[in-house]
Amino acid sequence: MTPPILTLPIAGMTCAACAVRLEKVLKRLPDVDAEVNFATASARLTSRTAQPPDLAAAMAAVARAGFQVPLSRQRLTLEGMTCTACAQRIEKVLNRLPGVHASVNFATASAEVDYPAGVVSSAQLLDAVRRAGYQAQLPRADTPVTSAGEQDHTGRWLLASTLLALPFVAEMLAMLAGRHGLLPVAWQWALATPVQFLVGWRFYRGAWLSLRGGGANMDVLVALGTSMAYLLSVWTALTAPHHGHVYFEASVSVITLVLLGKWLEQRARRQTAGAIEALLKLAPTTARVERDGAVQDVPVAEVRVGEVVWVREGESAPVDGVVIDGQGSVDESLLTGESAPVSKGVDSPVYAATRNLQGVLRLRATGVGADTQLAAIIRQVGEAQGSKAPIQRLADVISGYFVPAVLAIAVATLLAVGASSGDWERAIMQAVAVLVIACPCALGLATPAAVMVGVGLGARHGVLFRHATALEHAGRLTVLAVDKTGTLTEGRPQLTEVIALAADNREQALALAASLEAGSEHPLAAAILRAAQDAQLGLQPVEAFSVSVGQGVSGVIHGRALRLGVPAWVSPTLAEHPQVTRLTEAGHTVAALADETQVLALLALSDAIRPSAAPTIARLRAMGVEVHMLTGDNPAAAARVAKALDIRCWQAGVRPDGKARAIAELQARGERVGMAGDGVNDAPALAQADVSLAMGGGSHVAIETADITLMHGDLLAAADAIDLSRRTLVKIRQNLFFAFIYNILGIPLAALGGLNPVIAGAAMAMSSVSVVSNALLLRRWRPGR
Repeated sequence: MTPPILTLPIAGMTCAACAVRLEKVLKRLPDVDAEVNFATASARLTSRTAQPPDLAAAMAAVARAGFQVPLSRQRLTLEGMTCTACAQRIEKVLNRLPGVHASVNFATASAEVDYPAGVVSSAQLLDAVRRAGYQAQLPRADTPVTSAGEQDHTGRWLLASTLLALPFVAEMLAMLAGRHGLLPVAWQWALATPVQFLVGWRFYRGAWLSLRGGGANMDVLVALGTSMAYLLSVWTALTAPHHGHVYFEASVSVITLVLLGKWLEQRARRQTAGAIEALLKLAPTTARVERDGAVQDVPVAEVRVGEVVWVREGESAPVDGVVIDGQGSVDESLLTGESAPVSKGVDSPVYAATRNLQGVLRLRATGVGADTQLAAIIRQVGEAQGSKAPIQRLADVISGYFVPAVLAIAVATLLAVGASSGDWERAIMQAVAVLVIACPCALGLATPAAVMVGVGLGARHGVLFRHATALEHAGRLTVLAVDKTGTLTEGRPQLTEVIALAADNREQALALAASLEAGSEHPLAAAILRAAQDAQLGLQPVEAFSVSVGQGVSGVIHGRALRLGVPAWVSPTLAEHPQVTRLTEAGHTVAALADETQVLALLALSDAIRPSAAPTIARLRAMGVEVHMLTGDNPAAAARVAKALDIRCWQAGVRPDGKARAIAELQARGERVGMAGDGVNDAPALAQADVSLAMGGGSHVAIETADITLMHGDLLAAADAIDLSRRTLVKIRQNLFFAFIYNILGIPLAALGGLNPVIAGAAMAMSSVSVVSNALLLRRWRPGR
């Protein structure tokens, strides 16, 4: 018999010694032989018994050794959930799988699952959900999670239930007028039976699946409550058909009202997810592509990277691309939230779904389908809407105990009222009222409904939240640390002066500097390159190019080692050079160019302040957020910007690690600190901050590090992000208050006989609707810019 084997992929091993060390750690596991292969970055564990190796123990051992088992992330779309107890049940089932961490969101009917690659498969995830009594599937690429099919199904059953319930409405109205027996008991029984067992079958099925899985959800409460009312009525109809009171109207009304509530709730939830669907509708389905010497209309899915695509006036770009011919004016408000058109020419980037307002553009496709920026935004918005905010934890904990607690209260009500009054019929009705008024859905929807609306609003206005935690934390910021270049300034500095010290002339110095900067993404490098292009200077090949973050660049040109960067980094003697002093006191940023023996030239650059910077800082201050400027630029340049913008706290000449330390010092004083930046040198500070904001035009490193991406690249959007976060937090707190107060007041009132089951059912049906509707009021928010 072949012994059980477990093969784990390993990340983090840098040498063969790492493999040896990990193998020693794994061999300490009981009843396991281990072999680690550095070449394949894997560990093979063979059990000495008939039982397979313990995956959880193996992963823990790998972590103790300082390595990781790489995790894959998979999103699942879920069906069959009726309340947050269902979501919690699915989450528990998934988390029981070895090495799996799952988060289930009831509002989006989805699960985000991290699982060990190559050990647990997506098929196992789907099977675990099915065993719990629900359905799961892998979503199609870039397709939002919706409940359209479930909504249509609910609508049909609601219509049938409503038609069968109408005679009971006439009966109840007649009873209010003092007339009884308008609808004979036999007719009531005949009308109530299909409602109870056909329309209400979904509640019985959901209750059975939940109980079979070891949990209890809202279906248990509805099925138990309506069954008690129905069976009591049947008993009365059989034993005292002419003298007893039946409660068929209670069971029919509760089922109909609960279905009405679910239908309205699903409609409202679809509106909260509308941001993704709106984005999807804007993407064209066909593209005009040059093929075989002609322009052909082809489906977007068939366009390949590198092909030439035409975008005529009034059309939307079907792919991401770079302009190779033509001039145009493009509306990018879809991505940036900025309504002003953007001029496009040769080498300008154009993004899918942005609309060409003027001219004809020929693009070379650089991103197609799932690789476009629009698709990336859709994925990020979907993940953010499906994530959980920290404020939701309390509601999750309470929801886990909610249904068992309600069942206990209903049993206690039945026994207490029946024993004290002897009226067991009234006791049953009060217990039914307790069961049907309790609503765990309102608790579960309070936070995610508001998060979905807030994240969707942000995406519509060019503010992308990476996850719900960022949305929540942004509203609590007290300090916003900002970089200067590209954040407070335009980020397009201009080369204002070149001083040749040992170079033959200014042109030679500029050509060498531009050649060195050709491999850099820094805004100052772009300014030097633009100046060289304007002077029509050719670039020379650079060898051994390297970047010293926050200091400068170095390389070898024709065997000559060169350095370009901060004067003190290039040469310690430059700190007191009169030309450097003059330029820095005038507010310029100074870069020095030197070889192994001497300083060749000084380059002076300046950057214009953004027109929106001053009003943004004033707005943030009015919101109670103080702005701190942290820049690697010289003190004189920093002082000029700080004075112009009335920034009271600033530091200049700060290296990347120094920015991170400055933020840590603010956090140690109890401040909640956000960091807004756009460059590679901002990455450590962005990682240190409580909330990080990346300007959309910045480097990929900054954007990948950030919690929030400001697509428009304007600091005004940071104020919008904070404001939207605060408005969303207000809605979350309101929803949680309504959900808690509803159950705190409603359940005791029902237990004390203050509500009949019909009114309790109506209240339960509308509780979730009110929470989601309150979240939808957030859509009235508009950005300050």
